Amino acid sequence: MTRHLDTIFAALADPTRRAILSMLLEDDMAVTDVAEPFKMSLAAISKHLTVLTAAGLISQEKRGRVKWCKLEPDALREASVWMQAFGQMDAIDLDAFESFLAQELNT
Repeated sequence: MTRHLDTIFAALADPTRRAILSMLLEDDMAVTDVAEPFKMSLAAISKHLTVLTAAGLISQEKRGRVKWCKLEPDALREASVWMQAFGQMDAIDLDAFESFLAQELNT
């Protein structure tokens, strides 16, 4: 599980890959359409798509001569469950914590 989470979070760490995922929220897209808004080569976009595919965040299939990309939203479920565990902690009152530390340091 940890290795798979590492792969997902590594894929999400790049802003270009996050932008691609956002684009694919709308609908499946051809690779050339995915590449259009970015100022990088098609080869560079293909490398980003390979990382997203390896993480299971997207799938790619060839339809005729065109390669299409599809978002795989269930792939984020494992990462989402992992992150939700942190949401169960109470928010830290930083002002109270600062006061506590100041008081402890002065005594």
